[in-house]
Amino acid sequence: MSDPWQECMDYCIEVTKRAGKMICEALQKDIAVMHKSSAVDLVTETDQKVEQLIISSIREKYPTHSFIGEESVAAGAPSALSDNPTWIIDPIDGTTNFVHRFPFVSVSIGFTVKKEIEFGIVYSCIEDKMYTARKGKGAFCNGSPIKVSGQEDISKSLVLTEMGFKKDAEQFQTMMANIRNILSIPVHGIRSPGSAAVNMCLVACGSADAYYHMGIHCWDMAGGAAVVREAGGVIMDISGGPFDLMSRRLIVASSRMIAERIAKEITEFHVGRDDTDD
Repeated sequence: MSDPWQECMDYCIEVTKRAGKMICEALQKDIAVMHKSSAVDLVTETDQKVEQLIISSIREKYPTHSFIGEESVAAGAPSALSDNPTWIIDPIDGTTNFVHRFPFVSVSIGFTVKKEIEFGIVYSCIEDKMYTARKGKGAFCNGSPIKVSGQEDISKSLVLTEMGFKKDAEQFQTMMANIRNILSIPVHGIRSPGSAAVNMCLVACGSADAYYHMGIHCWDMAGGAAVVREAGGVIMDISGGPFDLMSRRLIVASSRMIAERIAKEITEFHVGRDDTDD
């Protein structure tokens, strides 16, 4: 019996490789930078062209499927998740890295059916690392199985997060206080590679032990969430509750003990949701 979602995944890998090639070719040229919500919220023509390539290629083959893409949403498209098979796309996760040619730049695609993630693909194209995961079938990097470190002692952990300018002074202070709280546990260190999807895959393959973030989007999380889960990792809400793809926040970790400790140490701030105007 044919497996339609596996066929979707196989086709998606082909498209993702083409997208990665487009990104790598663009890195050899001058990069024209534009701004979205602020002077540090960057977008390039390549982001837009890569998303167009991905959506047009997939829509041609699967015309009844739905799409949520970062650049489409920025242009006014809705980001509501339905039961329909849905492709959730970040054409360049790590646009600031791309602009500076910092080597953690990824194409991230998650595929949901009835609002559940069926598979995820994250292609760290400069590194040429293709992370893939299908529900119930494990996680892989370039075809080789990967798994989380299994670390349960947070004092022996390497933790990932991201930091950047925030207009809201109170949110900025909370973000920095959270970093101080985690470092003071103590942990081995905190790193900020600059791509949410890559961060999740670094936890999935055991290179880091946890990652937390508030203020990202469903297209940042969908591909990596599949990889982390299938690698044996834990994914939850910042509050310690169940992970919600549209909530704009998450903790991923090598073990529940570490995830729950991070949830205990950090203070939440309001980031809204992807499926509402709040």
